[in-house]
Amino acid sequence: MPDIHITDLESAINHWRCQKPSRDGFSLVPELTALAEVYAVMALQRQHHIDATALTPAALQAWLDWYHTTPDTPCIAICSTSQGDDICKGCGRTFAEVQHWTAMGPVEKRATWQRITQEGTAWRFNRYAERARPGTHPPGSDPQSEMPPETSITSPLM
Repeated sequence: MPDIHITDLESAINHWRCQKPSRDGFSLVPELTALAEVYAVMALQRQHHIDATALTPAALQAWLDWYHTTPDTPCIAICSTSQGDDICKGCGRTFAEVQHWTAMGPVEKRATWQRITQEGTAWRFNRYAERARPGTHPPGSDPQSEMPPETSITSPLM
């Protein structure tokens, strides 16, 4: 089973801090306590990854609850593996990862997300990044935003 990266633990901790803030300013809810204990050990041992099986049941459940709030797939609907590429130009996953995505578990999916994020070469991180941002419109849906400033509808006439 792949490892969980420390940045995922940080994200899960921040998620729980927002979801269940401390009422007195210093006590932690059970989800935060479970994740903070794992995070502290990793920080002291200067580890960047931890085997998911090493997490306590409470820490694993808190991590999984956070995981279910994240996007499931890095796909941006530009799949070059269907055209024969070994690595998708759109999302950065390998052909095998694209094919087996639905069978992969949460830890395997997050390991893939971690890898493609660190590589940062997929179009989802540069050329078509707007497709990956929630609440944005794809190119062509807002004609004025596609026009150069000198020809936009709001430009004064010369």
